[in-house]
Amino acid sequence: MKKLIITDDNPRDRSYLADVLERYSPTVTANIKEAMDACAEQDDPWLVTDIQMPNGNGIELARQLWEKQPSARILFWSQHSDELYIRELAKLIPAETVYGYVLKNNQAETILRAAQAVFEDCQCWIDPLVRQVQARNKRSSDTLSDAQYDVLVDIALGLTDNTIAERRYLSRRGVQNRLQSLYTKLGANIDHHDTASDAELLNVRTRAVSIAIQRGLINAFELTEEEQLLKDWLVSRK
Repeated sequence: MKKLIITDDNPRDRSYLADVLERYSPTVTANIKEAMDACAEQDDPWLVTDIQMPNGNGIELARQLWEKQPSARILFWSQHSDELYIRELAKLIPAETVYGYVLKNNQAETILRAAQAVFEDCQCWIDPLVRQVQARNKRSSDTLSDAQYDVLVDIALGLTDNTIAERRYLSRRGVQNRLQSLYTKLGANIDHHDTASDAELLNVRTRAVSIAIQRGLINAFELTEEEQLLKDWLVSRK
């Protein structure tokens, strides 16, 4: 049986997962570099990875690994079913591979069953809660375009229309058009049956961010990384 590689920045989680998947004689790693080095020693490696990790998340690890070895099998093991991760993952999965996504709150038996499906049976295994998010993400009426997602991040970071225009190489009118399409897609606009006075009670910009947080389209962990990108951009424009 192929040797399994586990990567997670949390020592307790690494130890727990190594115990649950003991039958695969796992190699335990703590970050992307260690995981990539371990995977490089195998053909079509088997990998279990956390998603939220500092200095590069599990989605980035998957991107790097699948670029080099598209037949690698990956089981994502996370406490998060956030739509932003499902969205990014959907762009990466090679047609010739199988993968899994299991949430950390599952019992050990479920985690083992997911690993068996992906690594031994060559079948995709998706947590039911994640499958619900995937279904929503596939509906064109609910899915954000990359352009809409960019301006969502920008308003979550507190950027003005003028700053967004400069950062995204748009006109002010272009920014406003993207924002309006974002508000519509998220359902943040006031219903047309409401009165004008009702509309004044809500800030549609803030409401869009609130809805996005509830849907898991943005979260504090990823916004921290986006904040650093913004700081780098602000420095570069001086």
